[in-house]
Amino acid sequence: MILGGMGALAAALTSCGSEPDKRCVDRNSYDAVNGYRVVDSSACKGSSSTTGGKGMKNRGTKSADGQWYYDSDVSGRWADYGTFDKSEAADRGGFGCSGSSGG
Repeated sequence: MILGGMGALAAALTSCGSEPDKRCVDRNSYDAVNGYRVVDSSACKGSSSTTGGKGMKNRGTKSADGQWYYDSDVSGRWADYGTFDKSEAADRGGFGCSGSSGG
């Protein structure tokens, strides 16, 4: 049990400098009960202002308005209680993150 706790502590201490947990979600899929629908990460590649990303036009379906959603609670194919602001996710995760900027 001690080793498991040490691993969690180490992860918390190093989370400041590392990438926050993220999921690609469809911004237009928000559901009050479930949150945002998690979609394939290819929907979040490139600029968020681009509509209909590469490789999606032959599907015959609407492309997702994909954006990275950070530090969320994930349940199945849904993510909630996160943020679209990467810097905000870094500030609220881990020990000693708030108020310190890495550069």
